[in-house]
Amino acid sequence: MTPEFVIGFGRQAIELCLMMSLPMLVVGLSVGIIVSVIQAATQIQEMTLTFIPKIVSMFIALLIALPWLMEKMVTFTKTVFINIPNYIR
Repeated sequence: MTPEFVIGFGRQAIELCLMMSLPMLVVGLSVGIIVSVIQAATQIQEMTLTFIPKIVSMFIALLIALPWLMEKMVTFTKTVFINIPNYIR
């Protein structure tokens, strides 16, 4: 196992983590911006108004993206397990 292989394998794992977290982060960011604009327009500065919609929307995004997330995770894990003999050479 060469250092280049380890770095490449780590890069793939980090890219997969970032790609899998992207749907929830985008939804949380967009809902946060919308709620902030509404709070600024109405001058209601209640902290629970920012957290509850974000949590609910991120949970819904997770439920919607779950099949895609599982497919990505299973594909990556299957590839790692299939290539274990090549990795130990």
